[in-house]
This record gives sequence, C-alpha cells and structure tokens, in this order.
Amino acid sequence: MVVLSIGQPNDESTHRYTDPMKFDTPPLRATGTSLHRQVFLVLRDRIVQGVYAQGDALPKEEALVEQFGVARVTVRRALADLEHEGLVQRRHGRGTFVLGDARSAPRVPTLGYVDEMKHYAQTTRVEVLTVETTAPPPWIAEALHIGTAARAVHAVRLRSVDATPVMLTDAWVPEELGRAITVRALKKRALYQILMEQDIVFGRVLQRISAEVADPSKAALLNCEVSSPLICLTRLLHDRSGKPVQHLTVYLTPERSCILMDISGDAVNTLGGGHIVHDVQTARGSASRGKTRVV
Repeated sequence: MVVLSIGQPNDESTHRYTDPMKFDTPPLRATGTSLHRQVFLVLRDRIVQGVYAQGDALPKEEALVEQFGVARVTVRRALADLEHEGLVQRRHGRGTFVLGDARSAPRVPTLGYVDEMKHYAQTTRVEVLTVETTAPPPWIAEALHIGTAARAVHAVRLRSVDATPVMLTDAWVPEELGRAITVRALKKRALYQILMEQDIVFGRVLQRISAEVADPSKAALLNCEVSSPLICLTRLLHDRSGKPVQHLTVYLTPERSCILMDISGDAVNTLGGGHIVHDVQTARGSASRGKTRVV
C-alpha cells in the first residue's frame, strides 16, 4: 500500500490519498495500449470519480513513476494529454493541478422502468441507425422463446445529449409484436411507447450488467477509443403473462454514464437484489461458474 501526498494550491497543507491497489509486483500491462495512454486513463478516471478534486495537485512525477512502474517521459506525456483535454494545468515548479470539477451531481434512482424509459426519451436526442425484420442470432431467438426459423424486428439507435453520444441501444422484438416499429415511428416515439400502444403491459424484467470492449463500430458511434471498456446492460422484458416481448442491449461509456439501482431492504436477500455470477476459465480450459448474492 502506498500513501500519496497531494499538495493544495493555496497553502502548505496536504491531504493524503491511500491507494489500496498498490502492490510490490509490477502492474500488468494492457496489450496493445501504449504505456502513457494507460497512465492517462487511470488518472483521468480518478479525476472524474473525484479522487482528485478541483484545485488538488496530482502526485509528483516521481510518485507516479514509482506507482505505475514507467519512465518519467511516459508520465510527462500522460500529464500533457490530461492538460490537452482541459482536465489539469501544469504549473512550472509547482506541479499539476486539477481544473474545474469533472464529477457530475449524484442522482437518486427514483424512477420505475416505464418512467425511466420516458426520462431517456425526453432528455436525449435519438438517431435511428437500423430497423429491419430478419432472423435473429440463436441466443436472441432462445431468449425471446421464438423458433429458430422465426424472424424478429431489429432496431439500433444512438442517443445523445446535445452533440455527445451517451447510449447505443440494440433491441429485438418478436415479429408479430414489432410490425409498428419503423424508422419513422422511432423518430417520433420511444420503442417502449410503440409496444404499449399495442396494449402490452410490462411485467418482469431480467437484467444483466457486464462489460465489454468497444469494437471499431461501437467506438465510432460512441466517440471512444477502440478496445476501451463499455458498460453493457442487457434487459429481457416480459409482459404480465411472462412472455418475452423485447431483448434490449444498451452500451454506455463509463466516462459519461453510470447505472444507479435502488433496492429495498426487503429485496436485498432475494433474487431481486441481484447476483454476481463468475465465469472463470480453469487451468484445463473449462469454464467454472460460481454465483454470489449481492449484499
């Protein structure tokens, strides 16, 4: 464990940040990502998360060299990239200081599912990328409980706040429920509204949260780097009778978005509280799956 001293710009006092993830062994490197870029991404994330707040001084170059196990020139290039993005200011002889407050105000998750979808539709601008009726991938067909020869409506949309892309959605709806889903309709109304207009009442929602790397297509649409991490939220929506009516996958960048959940005390020790599922490859190459209840 290492304790980093962070100087204040207006006085001689310091506050101390304890990094519990510091080990004696060298850190692992992300294959294909330059060292200065890795340092930049970690520091940028700490600024966004508020570890380094407005006015704070970042650790000295020597401390960053020791922490990341890289050369001083690598640290300097990472700091220059942070300055180029307007996150920090480098002051000769004093250090590197955080500019502004990159953190967004915390939000309390108070909306139900339908209200949440309505909020997305009202606060973002939608660009309809694809609407087609086609044979879905096998895992989509299985999730929707439709035959392998059946077709489904596939809709891909990009939602933005002002000019900044924030959410890429990939939805599949059984063909008999999706005939009203068109490019024109999706430009005027959200997908959930089109389904509700067919007297569909939403019931159970099965949700999965994971992560995946951005391929070139997703990176271009979400304005992020290829192979950068994305939050992947998958939802399987059912009607009141328990029939699957929509398979939805949402891709988010962790720099601009997060997922908030409000779980009642009664649901903490139930399936409604969620599970963490581990899918680990063993030494023999077979998958070993374990499940942990969220607490």
